Parts: sequence; C-alpha cells; structure tokens
Amino acid sequence: MTVTRRRPIRRAVARAYWRLSRWTLKTTRVPQDGAGILIGAPHTSNWDFILMLAITAEAGLPVRWLGKHTLFRGPAGPFMRALGGIPVDRRNPAGLVDDLVARIRAGEFFYLVVTPEGTRSAGTYWKSGFYRIAQATGLPVVLGYVDRTTMTAGLGPTVPITGDVRSDMDAVRAFYADKSGFDPARRTAPLLHDEVSHDGDTEP
Repeated sequence: MTVTRRRPIRRAVARAYWRLSRWTLKTTRVPQDGAGILIGAPHTSNWDFILMLAITAEAGLPVRWLGKHTLFRGPAGPFMRALGGIPVDRRNPAGLVDDLVARIRAGEFFYLVVTPEGTRSAGTYWKSGFYRIAQATGLPVVLGYVDRTTMTAGLGPTVPITGDVRSDMDAVRAFYADKSGFDPARRTAPLLHDEVSHDGDTEP
C-alpha cells in the first residue's frame, strides 16, 4: 500500500515560503510514497523543526511528529494535530515506540519526523528511538538537514538500517559532518549510546 501525495494547499504554501525565504531548499532525493522515518538534524532551535515541516510539505510527504503533550492543550491542540503532531507525555514515555510500530503495522502510512538529539542544547548522545523503530518495522531512514553555514536545508540520502549500529551510524555521521543546524554551538554529533556500551562502557 502506498500513499498518494495530495496536499496541494500545504504544498503551495511551502513552495511560496521557499521562494521568499533566505534559505535555499536542496532536496535532491525525495523518498518514494509510503512510510519511513525522517531524521531532522541538527536540532538546535525551534526554527530547525519549522524548516523540516516546510521541507516535507514541499515534497508532498504525509508526516507525523512527536511533541510535548503540553503543546496540544487548549485551542492549539487541533492545529498541532492537523500538522501531524502526536502528543507525548515525557513523564510517562513507556510504550511510545511500541505504539508507533503498531500504527505502522496496522497500515497507517506516514513519514515520522524525529529529532533524535532530543534537546535543542548540545549533548552527548542521540536518542535511539528512531533506530529501534526502523529495526522493528523495516522502514527506511531518510536524512533531513538544516545547515545555517550555507543557508541550505533539504532531504538527503536514505540510509538502510542493518542492525550493525556502528556501521549504520558511521553513514549518518558522514552525512551530517558538515551540517550545522540553526545554532551551530548547540549541535550534538550523531552518536548512540549503544555504540559505546557495546565497547564495554556502562550506562550513564
């Protein structure tokens, strides 16, 4: 089953944005219709995420994204859901990955936009949820990016998830090596804790 790209209004708005924006859209490899996991990185500002939504809208992709449950309170709730938001209570995250896997296996096709840095501040590790979802579903991982040093943003290559964490993440690191995000000082380099724990390190 595939999903047809029929989002003319959202796509028209996104194209108008890119024509007027100081940013340049450089999407060279648009994923095929269907489902996948779309990495939004580096995630250093709320603007990074806004740009990622504009990227996917221009490409006509059906997207969902995870947001703090507080964002969905009051009158903003319907708007956030209309944009593809899925509320997450970070105080009780148990079962989130299982829920997303169940949605996909039940036939709900979308590209899940994930910001694996998990915070807009510089950190040590990326969160591994995207990797576990990809492994459980066989979905492709598409590398989306924002790079303020060149004022470009877009969708890059699709990375196959093989189960060899170090090798898979080496491919991710190679792509993001020259991508800075909106605020380069807050960038977290692509590294999963699984990579170092497999070398015998203990959990932080």
